[in-house]
Formats: sequence, C-alpha cells, structure tokens
Amino acid sequence: MAKNQRTNQLLLAFAYLALAGVVGVADAKRTTTHLRFYMHDIVTPSPGSPATVAPVARGTTPLPVAPNVNFGNMFAVDDPLTEGPDAASPAVGRAQGFYMFASRTELALLLTVNMVFTAGPHNGSTVAVLARDLIPADVRELPVVGGTGAFRGAAGYGLLRTHAHNTTTHNAVLLIDMYIKV
Repeated sequence: MAKNQRTNQLLLAFAYLALAGVVGVADAKRTTTHLRFYMHDIVTPSPGSPATVAPVARGTTPLPVAPNVNFGNMFAVDDPLTEGPDAASPAVGRAQGFYMFASRTELALLLTVNMVFTAGPHNGSTVAVLARDLIPADVRELPVVGGTGAFRGAAGYGLLRTHAHNTTTHNAVLLIDMYIKV
C-alpha cells in the first residue's frame, strides 16, 4: 500500500513538472504589444459633438466626497478612441461598455469596456477590460481579461491617466497605455 501511494505521489509530481514546463514554454512565446490612445468620454453634448455616455440607472445614496454623484449611478458608453488628445485626431476605435459608481465612499467606478479597434493594424480586434477606476488617482490600472482577433486570448493591463477634465460638463479625455500579451 505504501509503495502504491509513493508511486502515485511521484506520478503527480512528474505531471506537475510537465505541466509547469508547458505553461512556461507557452508564456515564453507570448509577445507584448504596447498601444497608446486617447478615450473621449463625452457626458454633455455640444454642437458637432454628441454625448457618448448615456445614463442607465440612478443610485439613491449621494457620495460623501461628491454629493452630486450617487452610489449605483450607471452609464453606458460608446466613446471614441483616437491617436491624439484632440477629438479631430485620427480614430483608432471605440470604447464600448459601461461604468458604475461602485463605492459608497469614493469616486470609484466599476469599468467594463471592450476596446474595439476600427483602424490601423489592429482593425477588427478587441481588448476586454474589467477594472476598478479610482477617478482621483493619477494613474489607474486596467486589467485586460481577454480579446478577439489579433488579441485572442490576451492578457495584460492598461494604465489610465486623465489628460483633461471639464468640471462643468464632466467631459473628459483619458490617456490609455495598454500592454497586451498574446
């Protein structure tokens, strides 16, 4: 009985080592792609610039740090992604998904978006992001949870920075640096 148990333990150890080797080889073959683009979050429309954010749900409890924002407020987004910070710079895609104020005490969002690339070398590919966005932070990290096309099976992260924010209209331009492994 002890001999069978020892044999099983050795077999499990060899299987583990073999699997670890395969995973290590697969990870060594992955390449990292760096993308930099700007996301234009347009809450308040203006002539020639329609809103890209639509309210979906309104929470009931105001945040202590921002009484005009409620815990549970949720918005659908279809934001343009561009090469530069100017809205007229060449488009590279759209950020489509939603964000929700998910903290009762901080300006923090649950951000769920697909970065849909519509131009350039990644046209037709997407990157899926599921993140906590602590709005006042200088840099926020966006985990990449998958992708399609050139980014099928992607992993990685994005670094989000507020490039510009209008406190009256709440419109914002966000700089995103993505590091994607495929």
